[in-house]
Amino acid sequence: MAPSLFSRMRWQIARSLLALGTAVLATAAQAGEVKIAVAANFTNAAKEIGVLFARASGHRALFSFGSTGQLYTQITQGAPYDVFLAADRNRPKRAIAEGHAVKGSRFTYAAGRIALFSMDKSLARGSASLEHGRFAKIAIANPVTAPYGAAAVETMKALGVFGRLRPRIVQGNNIAQTYQFVESGAAEVGFVALSQIARHEKGSRWIVPASLHAAIRQDAVLLERGRRNEAALGFIGFLKGEQARAVKEKYGYGAGE
Repeated sequence: MAPSLFSRMRWQIARSLLALGTAVLATAAQAGEVKIAVAANFTNAAKEIGVLFARASGHRALFSFGSTGQLYTQITQGAPYDVFLAADRNRPKRAIAEGHAVKGSRFTYAAGRIALFSMDKSLARGSASLEHGRFAKIAIANPVTAPYGAAAVETMKALGVFGRLRPRIVQGNNIAQTYQFVESGAAEVGFVALSQIARHEKGSRWIVPASLHAAIRQDAVLLERGRRNEAALGFIGFLKGEQARAVKEKYGYGAGE
């Protein structure tokens, strides 16, 4: 007896669902994830780049943000990161030298800038703001672990005001916490990353001339854990591309290599 029309339709639907399920499973099998340790100054840019990377590749980028020094300590202690985006060149070099990262994978992904920032529209108006010192607290990132904090100290020394301002300094663990100190009013002024204030016009700001401190060249490196991770390799390639470059420029970063 020939199968009924209803039976044939039911069989065709079942075949279609099976094909769809197979396609979904194949896509899921191809998708991967990459765990990335990211210097805090690059938080906003990294999040945008991560979204674009996911759209382009199907892979997920999972970020952990912190100071470069803190993240490097985690890496040396076996934290499961695939890629390291530092705020300096030294730690990625050390990661390769000490066997934590892949030789030949290091490159400069961004050049950072610092700015003196205040929520008060009159407090951060140039080097004179530091010389006059009309504030009780000035925030900087920890100069030992955060290159942006080291650049802040260099700037104050270059202007001859570090000794006078040193008792007023409050330190953030990283540049993200430093910005929070200023935004909340815990410190009236602070040295923050230009990227943190590039997308708003709050308060007042002075973009520090690059001549007052060593260049903040930020290097990335592929960690040994990510050597065979297609998502990690794909993210590094994407970070060098035009879409990522546009995001970096939007946040005030200079071009990398």
